[in-house]
Amino acid sequence: MRPIIEFCLSNLASGSQKAMEELEKDPNLDIIEYGCLNSCGNCAIELFALVNGEYVSGETSAELVENIYTFLEENPMF
Repeated sequence: MRPIIEFCLSNLASGSQKAMEELEKDPNLDIIEYGCLNSCGNCAIELFALVNGEYVSGETSAELVENIYTFLEENPMF
């Protein structure tokens, strides 16, 4: 089973699109795009994704990617 990374459509438009595109290059991740992830307050102020259901954020798309990989290292699925 691969880690699931979920992105909000509104947050993609706010700048996390580059992070999603970078993560899509990794064949070991499942990337899913939703219309809304019900984090509207946070969505309006920072870039984020849900990683296996957990909120991970970053100030830039590069930082978001880095934080997602750090989260995955610190929280293995098995």
